[in-house]
Amino acid sequence: VQLVESGGGSVQAGGSLRLSCTVPGITFDDYYGIGWFRQAPGKEREGVSAISTSDHQTYYEDSVKGRFIISSDAAKNTVYLQLNSLKPEDTAVYYCAAGYEPDIRYSGTYLHVRAYDYWGQGTQVTVSS
Repeated sequence: VQLVESGGGSVQAGGSLRLSCTVPGITFDDYYGIGWFRQAPGKEREGVSAISTSDHQTYYEDSVKGRFIISSDAAKNTVYLQLNSLKPEDTAVYYCAAGYEPDIRYSGTYLHVRAYDYWGQGTQVTVSS
């Protein structure tokens, strides 16, 4: 399963970006979770947001709630992450990942890095103060 990310860039604090993740190798009607993760220099990769392709339930890490919005377009096999009110601490490489939903649910959270099997190459988001 290949994941292709796009949309990263550099913005000032308070700005917005939209990340896209296209997953041509799966059917969005099947039971998959698509997640966005990020990794800042010297830090572990962490879950940011995720969406279920089966029931469209969304999940957010606490620090991004109210600022980031995840959505999906099944016709385009694409998941989006809208990043609003960006802060310098949001600076990181953002990765898109896909996993089989029963495995993700077994892990206990949709934001668990190890619950996802397929990963994109990452896209850099840099927020300046």
